[in-house]
Amino acid sequence: MKDITMNHFLDINKIAPTELRKIIDHARQMKDARQGQPKGTMDAEQPLAGHMVALIFEKPSTRTRVSFDVGVRQLGGQTMVLSGADMQLGHGETIADTARVLSRYVDMIMIRTFEEATLLEMAEHADVPVINGLTNRTHPCQIMADIMTFEEHRGPITGKKVVWSGDGNNVFASFAHAAGQFGFDLTFTGPEQLDPEMGFIEEARAKGSNVQIERDPHKAVQGADLVVTDTWVSMHDHPTTRERRHNQLRAYQVNAELMAHANEDALFMHCLPAHRNEEATSEVMDGSNSVIFDEAENRLHAQKAVMRWCLGK
Repeated sequence: MKDITMNHFLDINKIAPTELRKIIDHARQMKDARQGQPKGTMDAEQPLAGHMVALIFEKPSTRTRVSFDVGVRQLGGQTMVLSGADMQLGHGETIADTARVLSRYVDMIMIRTFEEATLLEMAEHADVPVINGLTNRTHPCQIMADIMTFEEHRGPITGKKVVWSGDGNNVFASFAHAAGQFGFDLTFTGPEQLDPEMGFIEEARAKGSNVQIERDPHKAVQGADLVVTDTWVSMHDHPTTRERRHNQLRAYQVNAELMAHANEDALFMHCLPAHRNEEATSEVMDGSNSVIFDEAENRLHAQKAVMRWCLGK
């Protein structure tokens, strides 16, 4: 086993709130330190110098791939980018054996995969830290960037009201985890057929967060400090699935009329990629309360802080 700190970053609810706060604060410090520098410039500190990071993508990616690759390089490390086709993960060699082998070659593994079980098995058998870049169930790195973004614009998120409009998907699940850990309230508004897992909601409630389901989107966003949505369909969805989801979710589009029911200074977020004028209108996405591109940028800074935390740096 390598002589490094073994901190996996698998889900927000598995990490102490004090540690999550350290990661967010460190991300902001690193972002501030880079102001005015060329984007290709390495950070003054080089905590990943001499380190190799494997970036595994069973699912296609733009932001996750670029932000992790750039982040490792800025921290002085090197990356090895592997696709599902390169590895045939779990189809030939077992995931457990893959984890053991990779641990002999690299210092950290980031994996973006379909099944949560793949992530968990990788972490169980790896001798190096494993980071959840996304699964069908959760997306913790995105929510760390979202919290960082909110706090840049509006201060501490504790006690604020966040409203999710649309599909109770993996990104919502990580928002529910974060509600319990950071102490904000969360309302889901969407059709019953696309409700999130109740376990996510119950866990956050048990930690003191007010988590509600409200079918009427106009009622849901009243008093909201942040309104969030995500794409209604995946690139893998069949055309009939797309049509059905559009019919289910049309009433939950985030548009100017819906945002008018939220607080006047309520922020709007979308993790991207977006289907403009479907889940959200361009008017909202390009409006003065939208922080979607700050949010995308902060994936880089938040993930750099996550990687440093994983290695005890």
